[in-house]
Amino acid sequence: MNSDEEKMGSMKSAVDMEIVGDNMSDIAEFTIEKYEYRIDSTLSPEVREKAVSTIEEALWKNIEELNLLRKQYLAGLFNLADKTLSEIVE
Repeated sequence: MNSDEEKMGSMKSAVDMEIVGDNMSDIAEFTIEKYEYRIDSTLSPEVREKAVSTIEEALWKNIEELNLLRKQYLAGLFNLADKTLSEIVE
Protein backbone atom coordinates (compact mmCIF):
# COMPACT_ATOMS: atom_id res chain seq x y z
CA MET A 1 0.00 0.00 0.00
CA ASN A 2 1.50 3.33 -1.00
CA SER A 3 1.21 6.51 1.04
CA ASP A 4 -1.68 7.87 -1.04
CA GLU A 5 -3.67 4.69 -0.43
CA GLU A 6 -2.87 4.93 3.29
CA LYS A 7 -4.08 8.54 3.39
CA MET A 8 -7.25 7.65 1.48
CA GLY A 9 -7.88 4.75 3.85
CA SER A 10 -7.57 7.03 6.86
CA MET A 11 -9.94 9.67 5.47
CA LYS A 12 -13.33 9.54 7.12
CA SER A 13 -16.14 8.33 4.96
CA ALA A 14 -19.06 10.71 4.66
CA VAL A 15 -21.32 7.67 4.70
CA ASP A 16 -22.36 5.94 7.92
CA MET A 17 -22.98 2.36 6.82
CA GLU A 18 -25.27 1.66 9.80
CA ILE A 19 -27.54 4.49 8.71
CA VAL A 20 -27.33 3.32 5.11
CA GLY A 21 -28.37 -0.17 6.23
CA ASP A 22 -31.37 1.23 8.07
CA ASN A 23 -32.28 3.29 5.02
CA MET A 24 -32.00 0.23 2.77
CA SER A 25 -34.53 -1.58 4.94
CA ASP A 26 -36.82 1.46 4.90
CA ILE A 27 -36.54 1.77 1.11
CA ALA A 28 -37.31 -1.93 0.65
CA GLU A 29 -40.32 -1.80 2.99
CA PHE A 30 -41.65 1.40 1.41
CA THR A 31 -41.27 -0.03 -2.10
CA ILE A 32 -43.20 -3.14 -1.14
CA GLU A 33 -45.93 -1.15 0.62
CA LYS A 34 -46.26 1.12 -2.42
CA TYR A 35 -46.56 -1.95 -4.66
CA GLU A 36 -49.19 -3.50 -2.39
CA TYR A 37 -51.14 -0.24 -2.41
CA ARG A 38 -51.03 -0.07 -6.22
CA ILE A 39 -52.26 -3.64 -6.66
CA ASP A 40 -54.66 -3.38 -3.71
CA SER A 41 -53.39 -6.63 -2.27
CA THR A 42 -50.92 -7.85 0.35
CA LEU A 43 -47.94 -10.02 -0.46
CA SER A 44 -47.55 -13.25 1.45
CA PRO A 45 -44.98 -13.19 4.25
CA GLU A 46 -42.70 -15.47 2.21
CA VAL A 47 -42.83 -13.25 -0.89
CA ARG A 48 -42.42 -10.12 1.23
CA GLU A 49 -39.36 -11.59 2.98
CA LYS A 50 -37.79 -12.58 -0.34
CA ALA A 51 -38.59 -9.16 -1.82
CA VAL A 52 -37.00 -7.30 1.11
CA SER A 53 -33.91 -9.47 0.93
CA THR A 54 -33.52 -9.14 -2.84
CA ILE A 55 -34.15 -5.38 -2.85
CA GLU A 56 -31.64 -4.82 -0.03
CA GLU A 57 -29.08 -6.95 -1.86
CA ALA A 58 -29.50 -4.89 -5.03
CA LEU A 59 -29.23 -1.63 -3.08
CA TRP A 60 -26.09 -2.79 -1.24
CA LYS A 61 -24.50 -3.72 -4.56
CA ASN A 62 -25.15 -0.17 -5.70
CA ILE A 63 -23.58 1.22 -2.51
CA GLU A 64 -20.50 -0.97 -3.02
CA GLU A 65 -20.14 0.46 -6.53
CA LEU A 66 -20.48 3.95 -5.07
CA ASN A 67 -17.70 3.22 -2.54
CA LEU A 68 -15.44 2.06 -5.37
CA LEU A 69 -16.16 5.26 -7.29
CA ARG A 70 -15.37 7.26 -4.13
CA LYS A 71 -11.98 5.57 -3.84
CA GLN A 72 -11.26 6.29 -7.51
CA TYR A 73 -12.32 9.90 -7.05
CA LEU A 74 -10.09 10.31 -3.99
CA ALA A 75 -7.16 8.81 -5.92
CA GLY A 76 -7.82 11.37 -8.65
CA LEU A 77 -7.77 14.18 -6.08
CA PHE A 78 -4.39 13.03 -4.77
CA ASN A 79 -3.04 12.75 -8.33
CA LEU A 80 -4.29 16.25 -9.16
CA ALA A 81 -2.75 17.62 -5.96
CA ASP A 82 0.60 15.97 -6.83
CA LYS A 83 0.47 17.33 -10.39
CA THR A 84 -0.44 20.82 -9.21
CA LEU A 85 2.35 20.83 -6.64
CA SER A 86 4.84 19.65 -9.25
CA GLU A 87 3.83 22.49 -11.57
CA ILE A 88 4.40 25.01 -8.79
CA VAL A 89 7.76 23.77 -7.55
CA GLU A 90 9.33 22.91 -10.91
